[in-house]
Parts: sequence; structure tokens; C-alpha cells
Amino acid sequence: MKILMVMTSHDQLGDTGKKTGFWLDEFATPYYVFKDAGAQIVLASPKGGQPPIDPGSDAPDAQTSATARFRADSTATAMLANTCRLSDVVEEEFDAVFYTGGHGVLWDLAEDRDSIHLIEKTYAADKPIGAVCHAPAVLQHVRGPFGLPLVRGLKVTGFSNTEEAAVGLADVVPFLVEDMLTQNNGEYSKKDDWKPYAITDGNLVTGQNPASSANVAHAVLALLNARESSQHESMPLAMAS
Repeated sequence: MKILMVMTSHDQLGDTGKKTGFWLDEFATPYYVFKDAGAQIVLASPKGGQPPIDPGSDAPDAQTSATARFRADSTATAMLANTCRLSDVVEEEFDAVFYTGGHGVLWDLAEDRDSIHLIEKTYAADKPIGAVCHAPAVLQHVRGPFGLPLVRGLKVTGFSNTEEAAVGLADVVPFLVEDMLTQNNGEYSKKDDWKPYAITDGNLVTGQNPASSANVAHAVLALLNARESSQHESMPLAMAS
């Protein structure tokens, strides 16, 4: 099982002069969910190399057991410092794709042609796609069958308007994730602010906020396991043995 994890390369929070990037725990928690399940993990970002960590996710009150484990893991920190370029990714090599959130996604990955192509090919190949918090923003321009928005008619979630307002960035971000998903005719739903919530519809798994990271990762694994079981059952008896 080989999983591609994708992160933003964008580090500027609009014109505020402040820094942004990806949210550390939204990487660390899924990373270890996948790693502990025996997955082979590859990390990618639009520019390659070390993706920017949102300073807010590096603050003491944002730390979790997964971020502590990551900081002590020399293999994981070296991998993060050397992500491959998204343009070099070959979709066929991966069984699933997972997008880490953070505000940076709204500026680069939401518009990135390589990302859009990757998601469209992965979805068409009937492979799982996971996205947490701001990461469902990557679906903004993704098209499904007949050229319609991929999320059209699908149950989805993502960082809510009320959560964006709570962090004081509703007027800074280029668009609101909840509004975008709704405008693209996704069936958006949410729980109370900051409560874990993930939803699976077909091969698409989306999570509302940082607390939903583990839920999304486990849901992606469940889809992978179901896919593997289905493929095994469909094999000729001689091959299966």
C-alpha cells in the first residue's frame, strides 16, 4: 500500500505580512496512522523540498502526541525536508492520495494544475482521496464525469465559515471552503466548531478541521482495505492461492 501525502508550498497569509503554510498535526497524525498500518508514504508539494509549517501549528498549545513523535523522528523530518515536486508525481504509482490542510492550500494547491490533474486521475481510477480542514479547497476546480464539479452531489465537509471567522481570517482568505463546496453543489455538512467530523462518499473522504485528521486517515485506510479485499475476491482461484 503506497500513499501520497500532499502539502502546500505557500507561506504568505494574503497581504497581512504574516506567515502560513500547512498545519503540522494535519500532517503528523495521518502520517503515523498510515505508517503504523504499514503503508509506504511519499511526500509531495508544488515546489518540492521543505514545505512551510504554519507558525500557529508550531505553537505550544497546538502540539499533540503525533507532533511530538514527529519531532523525535529523524526519518520523518528528513522526508518532510525533501518532498518531491508535485509535477514529478506519477499517479499510477499510488493507491491513495491525502491532502494536508493549512491556509496555504487556498493560494497554491487550490489553483495548481498538477494537483487538479492528479485528483481527477486518482478519482477516475477508483482510488481513495482524503482531504482535511482547508485541504478540501483543492477540489475547487476539479471536474468529474461530464465536466461537472467533482463534488457535485457528493457529501462533503471542510473548514466551516464559523471556524474561519473564529480565527479572524474570513476576510483574508481568497475564498471560504464551506462556500466553495456549496457553490460547486457539494452536499456540505458540519459539526460544532472544532469537533472531529469526517465524511466518506464513494472514494472521497473529507474532514472539517484539525481535530478530524485521524478520522480522515482511518477512513482512507478503510477504503484501501475494502478495495484490496474486493480485488482479492475477484481474482481467479488459482491466482488467489
